[in-house]
Amino acid sequence: MDKEVILTGLRSNAEFHLGNYLGAIKPMVRLQHELKGQYQLNMFVPDLHSFTTPIDHSKLYQQTIDNVRLYMAAGMDINHTDTYVYRQSRIPAHSEMTWILGCFTNMGELNRMTQYKEKAQKSDKEISELFFQLLEEKYPEYHKALHESSDTEYEKTYKKQISELYLRWHEASQELAYEQSSAGLFIYPVLMAADILLYNAKWVPVGDDQRQHVELTRDVAIRMNNKFNQELFTVPHEWNKQLEFIGIDNGVRIRSLRNPEKKMSKSIDDPAGTIMLSDNPDEAAKKIMSATTDSVGKINYDWDKQAGVTNLLQILALTEDKDQDEVNKQWGGQDSYGQLKEAVADSVKMTLQNLQAQLSDVTTTQVEEKLAADEAKMSAVANATLEKVQKAVGLRS
Repeated sequence: MDKEVILTGLRSNAEFHLGNYLGAIKPMVRLQHELKGQYQLNMFVPDLHSFTTPIDHSKLYQQTIDNVRLYMAAGMDINHTDTYVYRQSRIPAHSEMTWILGCFTNMGELNRMTQYKEKAQKSDKEISELFFQLLEEKYPEYHKALHESSDTEYEKTYKKQISELYLRWHEASQELAYEQSSAGLFIYPVLMAADILLYNAKWVPVGDDQRQHVELTRDVAIRMNNKFNQELFTVPHEWNKQLEFIGIDNGVRIRSLRNPEKKMSKSIDDPAGTIMLSDNPDEAAKKIMSATTDSVGKINYDWDKQAGVTNLLQILALTEDKDQDEVNKQWGGQDSYGQLKEAVADSVKMTLQNLQAQLSDVTTTQVEEKLAADEAKMSAVANATLEKVQKAVGLRS
């Protein structure tokens, strides 16, 4: 019997940050070491997904290579017989299957994807900055009132008009942002479904931000299997079972150090809140020491009331390979945020030092040779699935 397939994607549009390492790279390396020989591991590079948001296209190829190198530096044995690493763009079946699946996916399903909404819309900060520019250029009286009028005069004369103007501006700005977002951003969950279904992957361990996409993949696969009365696709397991498989109770989502209500991300302008894996370890430690906490005065693991402190506790547990409950018990109730930050800073610094030392031993040639070999093998697998679907929908006899 063929081995069940575990499929995971390695981003290529940007450099990895600490959240990627703790939430995706480390768990996948651990899974490989625990399960190799029992499962087939497909580590594909979703380089076509990179175009859904603005990128530096001149750096895309090398960024792909560097991100695979990071997985190797983290301990992934990419030369294991059951591990395959390949680029999405080098296997044309991904694109053709996306078109077919898209014709069996409803617009309403894609409209409900929160990832699209988050990436397409402007942030409140962006809208506010543009609004103040508008006031200064088009409504100088309102702009002057905001800066010079007394509180009483503002409340009586200007507040209602400015508030109404801002609401109209906010709505118009979001509508324009959606209109200007790419069609690729809207339909990329269908491409993700093709990535999964081409290889009969049952296991797609992802974070909570990708939960809807796995559910969509399941829905489309079941719909087409039923419509054509045959098992065209292997249906991946539901998300909760995926989390159980990877060994965590909830998707890891490392937050920004400066704004713990948002996830750590290179896609937002948040250099002080994001630790890149290439950061100088000492500079990374300084970012930890400047992390936003709260005024509660006691250390508690509570995402709703103390997101900043909780984020630090999560980072500490993951970088030290400790159970979260153990770390929470050790620090819970203490009143020194400074000591917690120092412990996290030291742990993150050591993590980066070790990873960067390992990375220097991995060459571009090693990665390119592995990609070329595995792309030939995976093309055969993907083409077989595509041909079966083409016959079912009437494109082949």
